[in-house]
Amino acid sequence: MPARNRRLPRHLSWPLTSTDISSDLGEAPSDALQLSFGNFGPPDRTLLTAYWRPPVGSNYGNGLHPRWWSSVWILVAPVPSGERADARQILRERALPDLRQWIDNARTGSQAWALSRHSISWKLTSQALHVSHDERPYQPVKLP
Repeated sequence: MPARNRRLPRHLSWPLTSTDISSDLGEAPSDALQLSFGNFGPPDRTLLTAYWRPPVGSNYGNGLHPRWWSSVWILVAPVPSGERADARQILRERALPDLRQWIDNARTGSQAWALSRHSISWKLTSQALHVSHDERPYQPVKLP
């Protein structure tokens, strides 16, 4: 993406692109899969986060439009440009296959699970990948 169109300071880059995500997940972004690219990295170094948005029983005038219910929202945070290649490789090898499995489980899981909010996040620290489910503390992921 050209620097003039990317909305990021020059020292930051996104570790994944929408093409990376859609090719690794096996589907293009749609109403059921919302992609977002953040402008600033979170202080805890979370690089990739996915949220499950359940149907809401109230009037949608106060929240998400019904077509976005039962959808997955994916947020990619930027990293320092010098760390982009390593972060991209690790996220594509470990996080995106796990994210694909998480999305498949969300769509085919129990009704009780589908009716509540869920999230999964990955962060990279000192070349170690950590994962968090439903905002619990991060746990290390074993890398091959």
